[in-house]
Amino acid sequence: MDTIQKTVLIAHTLIALLIIVLVLLQRGKGADAGAAFGAGASGTVFGARGSSSFFSRATAVCATLFFVSSLTLAYLSSQATSAPSSLLDEAPVVETEAEEAPELSEEMPVSDLPSLEPTEESTDLPSLEEPATPDQE
Repeated sequence: MDTIQKTVLIAHTLIALLIIVLVLLQRGKGADAGAAFGAGASGTVFGARGSSSFFSRATAVCATLFFVSSLTLAYLSSQATSAPSSLLDEAPVVETEAEEAPELSEEMPVSDLPSLEPTEESTDLPSLEEPATPDQE
């Protein structure tokens, strides 16, 4: 990411946090978090009705800034063509020759390999076609 995109992303995050705080400070129908900070008092800095209109306007301004920063981030990410789409695109290509498989030599004749033919030892096993009975187990 370049510096502009990082700056817009940081601003976007701060605006989102500010919107959350402003919404929590607004006075709802019940005495919400805003009343805990004195938003319901008539002698506040903003006046009797000034705090509610101030918070509403500040929330609207922050929402507009959030919308604009979202569009800006979308535009900046679509223009970033120099960044690779995958980490594998950046990986260096290393070409090595594969090792050849050892050829069968006359040192090890095929007749010395174990046989897969059934032997007398394997005939005492139960057949797969018949279910095993308790005496065979």
